[in-house]
Amino acid sequence: MHVRRLELVDFRSYERVAIDLEPGGNVLVGPNGVGKTNLVEALGYVATLASHRVATDAPLVRAGATAGVIRCAIAHEGRELLVELEIVPGKANRARLGRSPVRRARDVLGALRLVLFAPEDLELVRGDPAERRRYLDDLLVARAPRFAGVRADYERVVKQRNALLRTAYLARKTGGTRGGDLSTLDVWDVHLARHGAELLAGRLDLVAALGPHLTKAYDAVAAGKHAAAIGYRASVELPDPVPDRDGLAAALTAGLAATRSAEVERGTTLVGPHRDELLLNLGPLPVKGYASHGESWSFALALRLAAYDLLRADGIEPVLVLDDVFAELDTGRRARLAALVGEASQLLVTCAVPEDVPDVLRGARFEVGTGEVRRAG
Repeated sequence: MHVRRLELVDFRSYERVAIDLEPGGNVLVGPNGVGKTNLVEALGYVATLASHRVATDAPLVRAGATAGVIRCAIAHEGRELLVELEIVPGKANRARLGRSPVRRARDVLGALRLVLFAPEDLELVRGDPAERRRYLDDLLVARAPRFAGVRADYERVVKQRNALLRTAYLARKTGGTRGGDLSTLDVWDVHLARHGAELLAGRLDLVAALGPHLTKAYDAVAAGKHAAAIGYRASVELPDPVPDRDGLAAALTAGLAATRSAEVERGTTLVGPHRDELLLNLGPLPVKGYASHGESWSFALALRLAAYDLLRADGIEPVLVLDDVFAELDTGRRARLAALVGEASQLLVTCAVPEDVPDVLRGARFEVGTGEVRRAG
């Protein structure tokens, strides 16, 4: 799989730009702040329907414009598919697949498999658990797009359940005698257990499959003295061995019952996959709080490379994007990373200084200036 062409209209700093990419290596060169990351951010948006830099869509639309457009032509096994996304802040985004409108924007998920590593990924290691949950769920959807619906259904249930608990909490705080109506909470418990069990089962399977790839990738990049490992900590106690989906739903139901009074007291849902944690370890110690900057950076990179290897093992080689990575690596790590990714079906590398990129990764070269991109080699 590779991206043949990317077109942007009123996206970030670009009024209009088009770039024809090549299979194999593609290097985007330009000073900081001219829009290199905006280009790869657009590709990431096609793959995940989210930005790796901001939480909302509004910053993606060029200042003064009412909507932004991304068009991406994807080649795979001799066929080409055009994905078009219209980003309209404050409204539902519109999408077309092969020039035909789709009912929901998420129906384009799976058209482009892409793994993007960027400096922001250091938050996977040092940030809140939400960053690591998003990493898992994005990878789940990349492997099996049906999980986009599971994820959306679960998030909807948590939102509705939280609204009910919050209303009751506020009523009690303002002197209400009944503390709000919680008569429908049991119904939402059933929905949360069902959708939560589906999401939890997917995450547990994913962590098990991802672990060996992570250990291998970290050792290859860092050549460290400690082995990298991941684990999963659920918000409820799970039997050993881990049960099937029905068993997971039963565990979530029991957890909700056990925390009911605390949830009512605090006005929020305390049980479910939205409270779980992806555990990251180097040897016997957690990465967060113990790893050096170099180890943390290498671990974040290894998480992305592990995702890339796992997707490759599924049979469709994804596009790999390394955004401003090599400037952060010493000579040894640069060489080891280049050896790992040199055979990618398509690799996009951004850099401010061309010499930062190892020679073996230099393919098509594009010079990026303010609002424009020019093929240079």
